[in-house]
Amino acid sequence: MSTHFQSAGATITGKVRKHNEDAILVRDDLGLWVVADGMGGHSAGDYASHLIVERLGALTRTGSVFDFVEAIEDALAQVNGELINAALERGVDIIGSTVVLLVHTKEFMLCGWVGDSRAYCFEANHIEQVTTDHVVGVRRGDVTQFSGQGPARPEAGAGALTRAVGAEDLLYVDWAVAGSRRGMQFVLCSDGINKEMSDAEIEAECRRRHSAQELTASLMDIAQKRAARDNVSAVTVRLQD
Repeated sequence: MSTHFQSAGATITGKVRKHNEDAILVRDDLGLWVVADGMGGHSAGDYASHLIVERLGALTRTGSVFDFVEAIEDALAQVNGELINAALERGVDIIGSTVVLLVHTKEFMLCGWVGDSRAYCFEANHIEQVTTDHVVGVRRGDVTQFSGQGPARPEAGAGALTRAVGAEDLLYVDWAVAGSRRGMQFVLCSDGINKEMSDAEIEAECRRRHSAQELTASLMDIAQKRAARDNVSAVTVRLQD
């Protein structure tokens, strides 16, 4: 694949958590970038997130972008089933992960996601959240909970995920189409970023930083200098000629 972009990614444990349950994938050769945020505790959450990036990273891209998207969905569906079985074998409620991913083509960008890991698009000095969080209510605290754990209908304010890889038998991946124009920047991140930074602050950093490497480093540095309550992960992609 011809290079029409520059990209960079990083993931850290943060200041509070003992283990990093996030995982990232930067595959410029495939035009594929991924952030996965595991849930279920150490050895469960990191198993889920790393399984996602391992399977997506093993894909090949030889047909159309639509063939590639189908392969991505098939891989995530397979991981979904394996995580459900792993949870049953271990006797735990859930071993799961959120995921957000970006696929490059010359004509457009495709963003897929499950859960509340986010994708932003920055163009003409304006940032827009491409994804919509699969969350009910307003999250309180730092522990991610799936809505299937506990009451069938979480009360308003529960802030529980309504969708995650490994949470339910049928997995639904949402997709959004964005432009593919010179100068556009995309930010994929786990909620360790948006817990510490507002959208306006992320937008300001996109204005200041003119390379994917600089932007990624800046986002990680800001989150780490603040509370860094969760694992922190970011992947940025800047489109070029």
